[in-house]
Amino acid sequence: MRTVHNGPPSPEEFQRHLQEFIRQHLRDAQAGPAPKSEPPGAWERSEPEPQVESFKFEHIPREVKAHLDRFVIKQDEAKKVLSVALCDHYHHVRLAFEGKATPNYAKQNIMLIGPTGVGKTYLIRSLADLIGVPFVKADATKFSETGYVGGDVEDLVRDLYRRAEGDVQRAQYGIIYIDEIDKLATASNLEGRDVSGRGVQTNLLKLMEETEVPTRSPQDIAGQIQAMMEFTQRGRKAPATINTKHILFVVSGAFGGLEKLVRKRLREATIGFAAKGPSVETTDQCLEHVQTRDFIDFGFEPEFVGRLPVRVVCQSLAVDDLFQILKSSEGSIIRQYEQDFAAYGIEVLFQDEGLRLIAELAGEEQTGARGLMTVAERVFRNLKFELPSTPVKRFLVTRELVEDPVRELQKLVAASQDEAHVVSRQIVHEFARRFAESHGLRIRFTDEAADRLVALAAEQGRPAREVCAERFKDYQFGLKLIVQNTGPREFVIGPEAVEAPDKVLSQWVVTSYRQSETKAGEDRT
Repeated sequence: MRTVHNGPPSPEEFQRHLQEFIRQHLRDAQAGPAPKSEPPGAWERSEPEPQVESFKFEHIPREVKAHLDRFVIKQDEAKKVLSVALCDHYHHVRLAFEGKATPNYAKQNIMLIGPTGVGKTYLIRSLADLIGVPFVKADATKFSETGYVGGDVEDLVRDLYRRAEGDVQRAQYGIIYIDEIDKLATASNLEGRDVSGRGVQTNLLKLMEETEVPTRSPQDIAGQIQAMMEFTQRGRKAPATINTKHILFVVSGAFGGLEKLVRKRLREATIGFAAKGPSVETTDQCLEHVQTRDFIDFGFEPEFVGRLPVRVVCQSLAVDDLFQILKSSEGSIIRQYEQDFAAYGIEVLFQDEGLRLIAELAGEEQTGARGLMTVAERVFRNLKFELPSTPVKRFLVTRELVEDPVRELQKLVAASQDEAHVVSRQIVHEFARRFAESHGLRIRFTDEAADRLVALAAEQGRPAREVCAERFKDYQFGLKLIVQNTGPREFVIGPEAVEAPDKVLSQWVVTSYRQSETKAGEDRT
């Protein structure tokens, strides 16, 4: 008799059902052709080993920096250091793939230091794009020591494998970027942060040196079942793993408070000595003198800091830097807004004075280049919403528009309506000219009639030329009768004829017949 459960199965029951499921599939697989005999420990591969292509890297540091200059403003020293470290690393990777590896080479993993919004992520992403290697970015705060709630650091390598579209070889020379690494620092007087701090640092150590990471996580039940199914269908197959030896690791953080440790160390070094210490008036200047000891005092494990030999300090961005980002960077957000408005057929031209004010307002946000997007969204929000529904097809981003976008939007719409009205009136008079050319009959719209036709076109959402053609369709036949009766060849069309064209034309024709009869009677007498 089977026991009926109303709730979900217990872990023990789930495990038992899973084992039964696997055994059943194993039995089904064994019922087919007998598997090929193999010695204990041997692997049967259903597919041949892929041929490893040589890794190509032919860049030089100056060329790499020139590429970064196109996208990242300022940070010249950081770009130089990164260019050299990147070339050293990937030339070593290339030699390793060619069988010429240097056994004493120490991998140049990188630590980026600097406030938010200065371009740290953009620098590394641009480098990955230049080389054409898979790139993965994650925040350090999402990870925890194995066994606790949170992500496993090995998931970074598996993400790299997915970015490489399942190509193990490409994944093995990708770039892993970990932001907010400073959040893993553990102060020596705190005992409760080992899970998210020291433990994760220890786990990262293995990845940054060399280890084998399986492409399927042991916690991925679905992946494990799929692997078991492949086992039953294809025989035993070596599980795919990724070697992290040639993966470049880059970590970054704002490191708030690190400058205090550096200043303290510099002061202690100059006490009792006549020599003047280095000038460290600003935080940027202070961080340029950071040493391994400072990172350890900040809360990092010595072994962890030792795996990050390349330290790069990114400078804070001034208003002039933000202005240059807007105006000169190939990744400037103004190109995004040009494309956004172009999708509605609207051209936008940014003037320097407008860009300068956006940069000034972004500087007040204190979030680096990220402040540019914050300000730009605030400025262009209403313009994006309103302009696609108006006749406006182009506008300038001036200082006045950035200062008061709502007021300038109203001006743009009003000016556009005035301009559209003038153009539409010209189209009405152009219709009259073409009418004369086609039929030899001159018609002339009064200003009031032209305005009424323009208003009708706007109300109906139709072109003014189309409204004129519809209102005065076949008008030439009635006018020719009038010409035959009374002789005039020019007709003035007022607003009443626009409102009721057929009625007015009929009255004109009747009047012309009466005038013709009256004239004929006078001639007879």
